[in-house]
Amino acid sequence: MLPKPYLGGNQFLTQLATVPGRMKALVKAAPALGAELREVEVPRPGPGEILVKVRVASICGTDVHIYEWNKWADARMKTPIIFGHEFAGDVVSLGAGVADSGLAKVGDYVSAESHVICGACYQCRTGQSHICRKCSILGVDRSGCFADYVAIPAVNAWPNPPALSPEVASVQEPFGNAVDTVFAGDVPGKSFLVLGCGPIGLMAVALLRASGAATVLATDLSEYRLDLARKLGATEAWNAGATDAVGRDTVGRVLELTGGEGVDAVLEMSGAKSAIAQALKVVRNGGRVTLLGLPSGPVELDLAENLIFKGVTMQGITGRHIFETWYKTKAFLGSGLVDLRPLITHTFPLAEFKTAFELAISGKCGKIVLRV
Repeated sequence: MLPKPYLGGNQFLTQLATVPGRMKALVKAAPALGAELREVEVPRPGPGEILVKVRVASICGTDVHIYEWNKWADARMKTPIIFGHEFAGDVVSLGAGVADSGLAKVGDYVSAESHVICGACYQCRTGQSHICRKCSILGVDRSGCFADYVAIPAVNAWPNPPALSPEVASVQEPFGNAVDTVFAGDVPGKSFLVLGCGPIGLMAVALLRASGAATVLATDLSEYRLDLARKLGATEAWNAGATDAVGRDTVGRVLELTGGEGVDAVLEMSGAKSAIAQALKVVRNGGRVTLLGLPSGPVELDLAENLIFKGVTMQGITGRHIFETWYKTKAFLGSGLVDLRPLITHTFPLAEFKTAFELAISGKCGKIVLRV
């Protein structure tokens, strides 16, 4: 969906006089490969909403799925829509009720929780709002942040420390995915295998190393990302599609490295069907397999041999705990235990979005940021 037009005048309780009527936005115009940079109306914040002038927006794996228009995007989304959901920017206008709420004020430097919850379903009322049954997602179900301006609920705004760079501020949201995946079980002294070293997988490697994991193994198909994993502290990292010098695949290598026991935990970040099957084979009896990657379709598994008889705990991770996880990410970044700057490998102006998405698809990058 495209945003409602900005009406100007005295429509809002508080606003900057410099908010224009139109803006540039990256629009998913049709259910096909690609996107279009268009001039559209600036959105107006409704009651309880704020308008944010975007400084930078980062590209997520979900954005790549939307750009490529895979099966998930085709089943979930409607076009046209402005996409993108990871950003940092400045509040320039307040909708009705926000000024008195204390949630935000004009001039605040913010990022945002992209999951807009209903607050009324069973999950929201019992501390599980991150899996709200009526959740809508920024840039998926409602207009997103690949634009000069984005309107969001004030309650979704996350205030950033002034010294935090916009690039790092924009990737706090996916960093929260990594935090929830890593800390879904015990970490200190445990052995881990990270399957998939995309940006969130790389964040997981850095978190594990900072949190006392004994061994951090990592796999991917991109040598570029495997090199990043090693720099971030992976004990060993190798190409998931290749065998080693003696012909061992990933399963064989992990079992060899763990004396046949298997790892304590597997963090599956790729969504590849083969990787999910491998995860259950290499986790030790009584270990955990935590899934964040999204498979492209149904996955066939030998549950009897590889899950039930092994007593394995399998967990699905979606989004972040709102806002519990955000406080954890703030603590990690503020303490200096995790530095996300090495993960941000490329920056492009919004107008060069085609180059940026082609690079993201190639895998020869870490996190890509668009300057808006």
